[in-house]
Amino acid sequence: MDSLRLANDAEQTADEQQADPDGRPLAATLQLDALQFSDSPRTGGVDAGHVHKLARTAGPLPPIVVHRSTLCVIDGVHRVHAARLRGENHIDVCYFDGTVEDAFVEAVRLNTSRGLPLTQADRAAAVLRILGTHPQWSDRLIASAAGVTAGTVAAVRKRSTVRSGQLNTREGKDGRLRPVNPAEGRRRAGLLLVERPDVSLRQIAADAGVALATARDVRERMRRGEDPVPSRFRGPVAAADTADPGQGKAEEAEAEAEAESGPADANMSVLVARLCKDPSLRLTEAGRALLQMLSVPLVLQGDKVRQIVEAVPGHRTSSVAQAARGCAQRWLEFAEQLERRT
Repeated sequence: MDSLRLANDAEQTADEQQADPDGRPLAATLQLDALQFSDSPRTGGVDAGHVHKLARTAGPLPPIVVHRSTLCVIDGVHRVHAARLRGENHIDVCYFDGTVEDAFVEAVRLNTSRGLPLTQADRAAAVLRILGTHPQWSDRLIASAAGVTAGTVAAVRKRSTVRSGQLNTREGKDGRLRPVNPAEGRRRAGLLLVERPDVSLRQIAADAGVALATARDVRERMRRGEDPVPSRFRGPVAAADTADPGQGKAEEAEAEAEAESGPADANMSVLVARLCKDPSLRLTEAGRALLQMLSVPLVLQGDKVRQIVEAVPGHRTSSVAQAARGCAQRWLEFAEQLERRT
């Protein structure tokens, strides 16, 4: 029995070695001369130092990812050059099936998540191109592929001269379509809540085209007699007409904070401050832990960000950036779990 188990373990290990880190099975071994090089997200070309580093590694090079229909290298250009430097004629490949546009997105995603990281300029250029080929994608979906923040994508989208027509919805990371203007979806949810009070909140959210958490927030705002659309989603005239006089001091404080650190930072600071006042969170161990974790990113505002960035040693820049993106991804997953909660 032991020998059989050892044989099975060896076979499983061999299978694992015949796959890339994303779990793609090894598809073939191709001649290096058969491979094509184009559409790389690396605007600076090949890094000779990285090629020599890979060439000096012991053992076979990991499989590269190739677009099946064009044989264009999606991930592994440096490995191909390293193989040539080692005098090899073939390399293991895994195939990617999809359009040329999707192949570029996959190249960006893979080169962002492992290996030699893309530069900031590479990421910005990739965001601009993806906006042109996938205009229906949400800022968060594009951000997850390019390894940037959703705010960065929104800023590039705003500056972009690419014309993609008037899109009323965008596709999110979960594949669902959501309205570009959140005010419209919230108003639809509010009307549905009035017309169909006995329908489940999940169904209201689906019919209105909004997230479950958004539908829940609309319901709570309506119960308090408030506008289902927060002032930040309304136009300046509508916001002024429906403003609550009792909220004057709070809005003034928000405006002062916004002037110092920007709209996103101000909104987050105010939101976390309100959460910290909630007894249901403050009086439980899990709630206090959550509030502490939510408060940590508030340190990264204004001049403090520059101080912390400058404190990171140059040889740890890539590692710290990768860890930061990993933390951001965990928070996104946590937020999506909350939104899926009934």
